[in-house]
Amino acid sequence: MLQKISLSLLFCLFISPAFAQDLAVLTQREQAAVIDPWLEDRIDHLLPELMTETGIDMWVVISREYNEDPVIRTLLPATWHAARRRTILVMYQPSPGAKVETYAIARYDVGKSFKRAWDPEAQPDQWAALMELIASKNPKKIGLNYAKDYGHADGLTKNEYDDFMRYLPGGLKENVVSAQTLAVRWLETRTAAEMATYKHIQELAHYIIAEGLSERVITPGVTTTEDVVWWYREKIKEMKLDTWFHPTVDIQRPDPDSKEAQRSFAVRPSEMVIMPGDLLHIDFGIKYLRLNTDTQQLAYVLKAGETEVPAYLQEALKVGNRLQDILTQNYITGRTGNEILREARKQMESEGIRGSIYTHPLGFYGHSAGPTIGMWDNQGDTPGAGDFPLHKNTGYAIELNAVVYVEEWQKDVRIMLEEGAFFNGEKVVYYNGRQKSILAIPRVSDYLGY
Repeated sequence: MLQKISLSLLFCLFISPAFAQDLAVLTQREQAAVIDPWLEDRIDHLLPELMTETGIDMWVVISREYNEDPVIRTLLPATWHAARRRTILVMYQPSPGAKVETYAIARYDVGKSFKRAWDPEAQPDQWAALMELIASKNPKKIGLNYAKDYGHADGLTKNEYDDFMRYLPGGLKENVVSAQTLAVRWLETRTAAEMATYKHIQELAHYIIAEGLSERVITPGVTTTEDVVWWYREKIKEMKLDTWFHPTVDIQRPDPDSKEAQRSFAVRPSEMVIMPGDLLHIDFGIKYLRLNTDTQQLAYVLKAGETEVPAYLQEALKVGNRLQDILTQNYITGRTGNEILREARKQMESEGIRGSIYTHPLGFYGHSAGPTIGMWDNQGDTPGAGDFPLHKNTGYAIELNAVVYVEEWQKDVRIMLEEGAFFNGEKVVYYNGRQKSILAIPRVSDYLGY
C-alpha cells in the first residue's frame, strides 16, 4: 500500500537542484562589516591616487539631511542611511601621492575615516569652522561637486554653494574648481576588495533570473509577464536584497500581430499571458553591498513535443554574442566612449549585423559615472559623458541588441542582452560569464523522453 506523500515533499522531490536553496546573502550586520573596511581601503589607497591624478588637493563634499549628494552616499558608513543635518566632509592631500587627511565638519564622527573637526561650543558657526580648516591648509585647488556632464558629480545645491562662496576668503575663491572628474573617477573605479565579491553579486542576479524564468514560476497559459515581474520583486525582498529599478518582462512570438521587436524602450511592454513558443526577455538588477547589477537574458517556452530551444533562436543569440565581442574588443584604455561606439558600430556594420549599442558604467549606481558608450535613442556621439576616456579597473553593463530576421517566424527578432563586466586595462572580463544559450521553460528532464 502506497503511503501518502505531502504536497510539499513531492514538490521538493521534483524541483531543480539549482533552486533547492538560495545562495548565501550576508546579514545586515555582516554586510556592514564588509562595507566599512571597503570604504576605509578606498580612502586610504584609492583616493590619494585619484586626487594626485586630477590635481585637486582639497575635495569638499557638502550635503544636507535627506538631500544627499550622490558622492556622499558612497562616503558614509554602513550604519548611516543619510547625512545628518548638514554634513561636510573634507579630504586634503598635502602633496602629490601623499596620504589624504580626512575631516568631518559635523556634529559627529562620520564613520572611522572622518573624525569630527568642529566643536560647536567653541565655534557655533559651522561655515566659519569649515573656513578655518580651509585657511589652515591653504589648498591650491578646492574641488566642489558641481558638474555639467554628470548628475553624480553635481550634488552640491545652489544654496550650499552660495553659502560656501560667501564665507570663503577672497584670496581662495579663484582656487575653486569643479570636482567632476575626481567624482567620476571615485565612483567608477573598483578596488581589488570589491572585485573579489562582484562575481558573487552577479551570480546572485543570475540565480534569481534563472529561477524566475523557469517552471517554478511560469505556468504557460496562466502566468502573465506582470506576474513574473512581481515575483522578481518579492524574491529580491525575500533574499534581503534591494533593486534599483522595476524589472521588465516582455514577449516576442511568431504571431504576425506581435510587434515587440519594434517597441520603443520608452514604453513599458503590455501585460501578456505567457504561452508555449514564446521568447521571453527579462531586464533585471539588484543592489548588494552597495554595488549594482544590470542584466538582460532570454528564455523560450517549449511547445508540446519540443525538448530543446529551436536551433534558429540559438543561432540568433549567437549574433548578439558576436556583437558583444565586437564591442568589448574595442575597449582600449584612453579611448572615449564615443570613440569605442564609433569603432564598434563600424565593425558591426561591416559584418552585416543590425544592432544598437547602449552600454553604461556600473558600480555604486546602476547607471553610474564614466564613459557612456551609446544610448538606445542616440547611436551617435553623446556630448560630455561620451567624451570621457576609458580607464582600467572600471565596471560596465555590456548592453546592446541585435536584430535578426528569423525565417521560421517570417519576421525580425530582437536579441536584447546585458551583462556586468570588468575592464582590467587590457580586456573585458564578464563578472559571472554571459548568456550563451537561451533558457528552456521548463528545463529539460533527462529521465523523460518522447
